[in-house]
Formats: sequence, C-alpha cells, structure tokens
Amino acid sequence: MKNDSPPDLLPEMPLEIAASKFAALGSEQRLNVLKTLVRSGPEGLSIGELGQRAGVGGSTLTHHLRILTQAGLITQARKGRSTICAAADYSEVRSLSEFLLTHCCADCPAPEHDHD
Repeated sequence: MKNDSPPDLLPEMPLEIAASKFAALGSEQRLNVLKTLVRSGPEGLSIGELGQRAGVGGSTLTHHLRILTQAGLITQARKGRSTICAAADYSEVRSLSEFLLTHCCADCPAPEHDHD
C-alpha cells in the first residue's frame, strides 16, 4: 500500500481507532484522570496519588484505568510495591488532537485559518 502523505506528516489515524480512543474519554472522571496524568509529567503517579489528585478512588479508579489503558492512552508499570501510572506516550494524546485538526478548514473558502 502506497503512502501518499508528505514525509513530514504522520499517517492519518483510522476513524474507528480515533472513535475508540475518544469513547474512552467519554466520561468526565476518565478525562480528569488522563488530564491529571498528563499534568504529572512522564514520571506518572502512584495509584494512591492519582486517586487523591483526580478525586477518584478504589474500584472506580481501577475501572477507569483499565479503559484508558485498553485505549492506549495511559500505561501502567510496577515500581517496587507501587503501581505507577503514566500518561501514555504523549504522542497518543497529541494524535487525537491532530486527528481533529488535520483537515481543519479544508472546506472553507478562505484558507487563512490558523489554529497553532
């Protein structure tokens, strides 16, 4: 399969994958958990610290982490006795934004729109 994208652009995310990732963010609590992890930086947070900062705990937090992990938006890793959560490869989060903005204003008569 030939890739006709310019070399400096990543291939466009398939619609069904983007829909799946956006669906994982379809909860205020999950979106807040991801936002909290993104704010924490690449080192991530322990489950306890994440729950405290995000205001979500126990089995509810575990449920949300499972959904976000399955969507590829976060990763979980063990560090000693703690489970550390980290915002997944920030490029995954960025790719969702790019999915929406890639063809921004493509159908507008005036091409001078800029969203940088």
